[in-house]
Amino acid sequence: MSTLTKTDILKMAEEKNVKFIRMQFTDILGIVKNVAITVNQLEDALDNKIMFDGSSVDGFTRIQESDMYLRPDYDTFTIFPWRPEEGGSVARLICDVYTPTGEPFSGGPRNVLKKALEEAEEMGYEMNVGPEPEFFLFQLDENGEATTVTQDNGGYFDLGPVDKGINARRSIVLALEEMGFEVEASHHEVAPGQHEIDFKYAPALRTADNIATFKFVTKSIAHQHGLHATFMPKPIFGENGSGMHVHQSLFKNGENVFYDENDRLGLSKTAYHYIGGILKHARAIAAITNPTINSYKRLVPGYEAPVYVAWSSANRSALIRIPAARGNGTRLELRNPDPTANPYLAIAVMLKAGLDGIKNEIEPPAEVLENIYEMTPERKEELQIESLPSNINEAVEILAGDELIKATLGKHVYEHFVIAKKAEWDSYRTQVSNWELEQYLNTF
Repeated sequence: MSTLTKTDILKMAEEKNVKFIRMQFTDILGIVKNVAITVNQLEDALDNKIMFDGSSVDGFTRIQESDMYLRPDYDTFTIFPWRPEEGGSVARLICDVYTPTGEPFSGGPRNVLKKALEEAEEMGYEMNVGPEPEFFLFQLDENGEATTVTQDNGGYFDLGPVDKGINARRSIVLALEEMGFEVEASHHEVAPGQHEIDFKYAPALRTADNIATFKFVTKSIAHQHGLHATFMPKPIFGENGSGMHVHQSLFKNGENVFYDENDRLGLSKTAYHYIGGILKHARAIAAITNPTINSYKRLVPGYEAPVYVAWSSANRSALIRIPAARGNGTRLELRNPDPTANPYLAIAVMLKAGLDGIKNEIEPPAEVLENIYEMTPERKEELQIESLPSNINEAVEILAGDELIKATLGKHVYEHFVIAKKAEWDSYRTQVSNWELEQYLNTF
């Protein structure tokens, strides 16, 4: 049930001098879309009367079935902390996409996550998720186009004046807090021009909404500072890439079901089985959590990104890490996702994989305490440690063989996602890169 009512929203819009409302949703690839309405249409919007042409959104629907309705989630109403030049305020509502017959649209990523959460709820669980999204701030050229020139040579946790992105990052944090985020930490990351802002965990659907909002706000505020913010996983060769570690836990009746004080590691059977499910489906999930060609330039040994399908309570080279907190803070951290992932689809497939582990009591392999990056191939084979896919094409092929994850996405999302990724791969593999020219043009 929503905590805000229609009356609440109409009153807030009047008090805050709202002139425009952005009715937001995401496409299958996680790109935020919106239908902008004036405040005069707000009441109709709250009554689910706003329509849009679904055939105009890539991967949504065919031309003969184009009409779609936007049903706003009242609790996502918020005012953007900046004003357009013409005055007044701009608000937003995050929406679910529905068909004209009143059914949730199967191609709507938010609907995919809500369906997965319904299964968790039937099992008595509520999923909490805390993300750690990283991004780069780059300078603009004289034409206002993005470059890959960073504005600093800072490193992990550096302060100003070395961290020259500190002002932009502070503005982003303040904007997020004004929109209701509880920011827990913000700092310079390892690579030059790289930053991280962590916000407090929340129920899974709200966290997915927050991730989509975070990316939009970060880009908007960076632009105001004359910078370009990118969530591209690996924009600079030879530097660490940007990930989005995802912390997750399950609660039942207000208690964290991942915690068991009598276990050596403080983990319950439920937690172990959830880990087992994630590891079982990890290679198929990668297509969703790491959905771009560039994602796999980050997932290589030597840059702190996890490549190997393993888990550990004290090892950052493993795919899954168990942070030290216990009690209600007990959780697992999945380290391979990156911020190009559609947050709704990514959280949905992670949850369903974990629930599969719980339902089928899938035992994870023994935790790995050795540094996997330094293991010989023979040692990895001995421990049966698999690697994540090496590219998006391989990831999509592995996804095709995982019936659970395909069913989680649903026929519509799965088929359109695969079409988009195959086209992306074909475009990439047929390009002639600068590397090839440098290597071969004068040699042969």
